[in-house]
Amino acid sequence: MKLNRKHLAYGSALAAALALTAFGASQAAKSAGGETIAIVGATVFDATGAAPHIATVVIQDGRIADVGPGVKVPRGAKVIDAKGEALLPGFYDLHTHWTPGGVPSTTPQIASAYVAAGVTTVSDFNAAPESFAPRRAWLSTLVTPHVNFAARMSTPGGHGADWADTATTKWVNTPEAARAAVQALVPYKPDLIKAFTDGWRYGTAPDNTSMDQWTLTALVDEAHKNDLTVFTHTVSVDRGLVAGRSKVDVITHSLQDRELTADEVAVIKAGGTSNTPTLAVYEPVKPGQPARDPDEGGGGNRAQAFRKFDFALHNAKMLYDAGVTIALGTDAGMPGTPHGASTLHEMELMVRAGLTPTQALMAGTAMSAKVINQLADRGTIEKGKRADLVLIKGTPWVNIADVRNTDRVFIDGKLVFGPGAPPLTANTATLPPAVLAKAQIDDFERADGRTSLDTLRTDDPDGGLDRSVEISQVIARGTDGHALSVSARMAMKAKPMAGVILPLSRGSIQPVDARAFKGVRFEIRGDGAYELRFNSPNGRWGAPVTGGAEWRTVEVPFSDLKTVFGKTAWTGGDLTEVEILGSRPGGQKLWLEIDNVSFY
Repeated sequence: MKLNRKHLAYGSALAAALALTAFGASQAAKSAGGETIAIVGATVFDATGAAPHIATVVIQDGRIADVGPGVKVPRGAKVIDAKGEALLPGFYDLHTHWTPGGVPSTTPQIASAYVAAGVTTVSDFNAAPESFAPRRAWLSTLVTPHVNFAARMSTPGGHGADWADTATTKWVNTPEAARAAVQALVPYKPDLIKAFTDGWRYGTAPDNTSMDQWTLTALVDEAHKNDLTVFTHTVSVDRGLVAGRSKVDVITHSLQDRELTADEVAVIKAGGTSNTPTLAVYEPVKPGQPARDPDEGGGGNRAQAFRKFDFALHNAKMLYDAGVTIALGTDAGMPGTPHGASTLHEMELMVRAGLTPTQALMAGTAMSAKVINQLADRGTIEKGKRADLVLIKGTPWVNIADVRNTDRVFIDGKLVFGPGAPPLTANTATLPPAVLAKAQIDDFERADGRTSLDTLRTDDPDGGLDRSVEISQVIARGTDGHALSVSARMAMKAKPMAGVILPLSRGSIQPVDARAFKGVRFEIRGDGAYELRFNSPNGRWGAPVTGGAEWRTVEVPFSDLKTVFGKTAWTGGDLTEVEILGSRPGGQKLWLEIDNVSFY
């Protein structure tokens, strides 16, 4: 699914500002881990394949110390009487986007939504690799599910590359480029790789961006050499066959352009490839929406949406019946696909596709753990496993809708939701605490492509299938050190753009407070008009600047800034990025050089 530009992820390395908070959170976790909890009388769906049965589950040090019908409650244990309730492994969602365009729209509130739904492990496909470390640090201070981060690859102009910079989504179209991209991502310690391999635009645009089998095979091979699981954005049957032949681990999304044949299913199965159908994102009529007739109004797109969804349901069931592992992902964060609730609804849709409630529950627990190699740690209720558990009022293996009746949720053995759980105080903020801005932003003297703040500069051309071609590089500036040169050939579209972003914190996660300064000063030369922008999670603000043939120093006071995006008034207290960009008519060229960017 298409995302908004950069999504203004929420901050940076959190280092000193969050050190005390992180220490306090870790100390609290240790304290909670020392408590023994016994859940007594629940009917346990352990996701091992055993029938639901009444048992006692003992939790110690964040793990399941014992489980069984004859287990005795240890002396001093905190007892939770769960008679009449169902106890299951915490649910998984292997495909989510923690983006400001979703519902909820901010990281702590997204975390709370998953916790309240009993979802204890998710994969986020939205974050830039530069943001992995600061986001992990921030999440460690919150009550949150375990979050796996996906590093992203696509073809030039392909889905996922049509809005992102090349640091966020690597652009590859040869085996050599794919292997190099994996190696470039390894230092960021991603949990998995997502490759956008299918250029089919749901029948609304031509496919000219799909990744060929040679490139995908090399990508998968190099990822596996580095113990990384590969998910692919694949929505058509033909591209599903390429994924199977390339031995992709998981096809994420439904195959929905036509019905699979038995021979095609065999190809996918032979590759050891699993599937997360993400039915929730494609459902034509979302929960809470009025009923719609596919033949009444809306033109061909409405009928096509219903037809594709029928293919998606059929193909998910056909894959399952053939022995292909079906796991759970939703694409939550996309329109009409809210975090938390969509995970539960996905299991309902699996049942609609023809799986039994038990099979849907297995997909949302053990099978999801299996496909990302976490089954030895969690995903079932067994002795020694991580105590990520959800208590539910009802019998969801009989009535799948009962998954919505969450009573209590445990993550790492700690009660985080339900009666007796502490309030989610840390999750009430929307941003990490800001740190004070430093005066110097970038003098372009570092040789490693990073700013004076140790952040990664990124190019920011316009989005879409046809993007302006941009090259930025540090060049010698005579006897005055170095400067940044930006050159671009503008795409043939209305108001094409190109520019460079200077993040004020690593990965643009932690906001900085620049209220001690009056504005920004920098040196510039170029071929005309440009715009200086400040970005924050709450908006964007800009002011015009001009560059001529000779170097000149420009000062832009904060008072000159006008709102470009958002409704929040400028404060200067929550900034994440400085950007300098320009626009020229389609087909023309743009160039500028900048140096010594600083607050004054």
